[in-house]
Amino acid sequence: MKRQKPEVTTLDALYADDPIAADRLLWGRRTSGLSRRGFLRKSGLLSMSAALGAAIPFARFMPAGLIPAAFAAESAETEIEGKEGLIVLNTRPINAETPAHLLDDAITPNHRMFVRNNGIPPEAVDPDTWTLEIAGESCLRPQSFTIADLRSRFEEVTLQLQLECGGNGRSEFVPAASGNQWTTGAIGCPMFTGVRLRDVLNYCGLAEDAVYLGYYGADTHTSGDPDRDPISRGVPIVKAMERESIIAWAMNGEDIPLQNGYPLRLICAGWPGSVSGKWLNKLVVRNQIHDGEKMAAPSYTVPAEPVAPGSRVPPSQMRIIESMPVKSLVTFPQSGISHDFRQRLTVRGHAWAGDNQISGVFISIDFGATWLPTALNPAANRLAWQNWETWVQLPEPGYYEIWARAMDDRGRSQPMVVPGWNPRGYLNNASHRVAVQAV
Repeated sequence: MKRQKPEVTTLDALYADDPIAADRLLWGRRTSGLSRRGFLRKSGLLSMSAALGAAIPFARFMPAGLIPAAFAAESAETEIEGKEGLIVLNTRPINAETPAHLLDDAITPNHRMFVRNNGIPPEAVDPDTWTLEIAGESCLRPQSFTIADLRSRFEEVTLQLQLECGGNGRSEFVPAASGNQWTTGAIGCPMFTGVRLRDVLNYCGLAEDAVYLGYYGADTHTSGDPDRDPISRGVPIVKAMERESIIAWAMNGEDIPLQNGYPLRLICAGWPGSVSGKWLNKLVVRNQIHDGEKMAAPSYTVPAEPVAPGSRVPPSQMRIIESMPVKSLVTFPQSGISHDFRQRLTVRGHAWAGDNQISGVFISIDFGATWLPTALNPAANRLAWQNWETWVQLPEPGYYEIWARAMDDRGRSQPMVVPGWNPRGYLNNASHRVAVQAV
C-alpha cells in the first residue's frame, strides 16, 4: 500500500486549529490546564530552546498555546506608489499594513500610513473642481462646497489624530475570523489639516431630530457596478460635533495620499477607521442611524454579549463598534534582533485608547509575570496616541520577549491574551510582543 504524503501546514495554522495540541505535537510534552509550568522544564524546554537557538531564562512563566514572537510569520513586501515597506494583504481593493518597527516615528509619515480600502480609488482627481455636498433629511440648508470654499469660509485646524482599522489584530483570533488578516500595523497617527466638521454642519443647519451623520465617497465598488457603494458609514451627531472631528485635505502638510483619501476625507478619530470616509464627496444628516453600505451586522459590529468562539450570532444580537479599546505597540526594538545582554536595551512605542487617554504603559520581559512602568509623554492633542519609552537590562543570554500593556484613564487595561472572540475578528487589543535574542 502506497504511503500518503503527510500534509504540510504552517505554524500559524497549527496553532490556530488547537494551540494546546500544537504545543504537545511540536514540543513533545503535555501541559496542565493553561499553565506551561513543568512543561518546559524537561524535553519540551530543550526542544523549544533548540528551535529558538537560545535558552529561555523565564520559561517557567511562558503561557501555554502561545506562538513565540520569534516565530511570527512575515509576509513579503509589495510596492505601493508613495508607500515604503508596507505589507500588502489584498490587492483588490488594496489593503496594506505597516510593520511595527516602521511606525517608530512620533508622527506617522505619509509613506508609512497603512492602507484600508473597501473600493477602488477614483482616477484623474481634480482638487480644484472637487465638491462636497451636505444634504440629508435633517439638514436645514443643503448646499455644496469646493475645497476652496471650505478653506475660505471656515477656520483651518491642524491636529494629530490616530486612525486604526477595527480589524487590526484579526490574525490572532482562534478560530480564524474572515477578512484581511491584520497583525499590528493597521494604525497610524499623522497630522491632519482641514476644517472642523461641526463648523460646516452648523453652517448648513441641523434639524432638532438630527441623530446621525453618514458619508459617501467617490471610490467605486470592486464589481464595477456604479450603482453599488463600496462603503457608506458614519457616526452619531454627538461624535461628529466633537472639536477633533474634521474634514481634511492635507496630511503632514502635504496632499493626502491617494490611497488614504485624496483630495478630501473625513476624520473621526478614536473610532474604527471605517467611519472616516475617504474621497469624500457627500455628507448626509440623518434622523435615524445611517443605513449605508456596511452599517449593518456583521460589518463593524460585535456581539452585545460574550459568545463562544465560532458561534453564529444573529444580527439582532450585535452592536455597532464605537470607541476603540486601549492598545499599545512596541516600535523599538524590532522583533527578532540580537542584543548584548551587558548593555541596556531601549524600548519604546505608542499607546492609544479610542476616545480616552492613556494613564500608563507597562512592559514585561518575563512573559507577564512582572511589569515595569515606562515614561509616558502627554498626547499632542485629544485623540492622538501617546509616546512612551523606557529601558531594560536583560539578566543573562537567552531568548526573551518584551510585552507591552497600556491602561487608560478609566482603569481599563490590555489583556495579555486575545480578548473575546467575535465573528469578524474586531477589537483585538492583546499585549504586543517582540522577540529579542540576548547574546
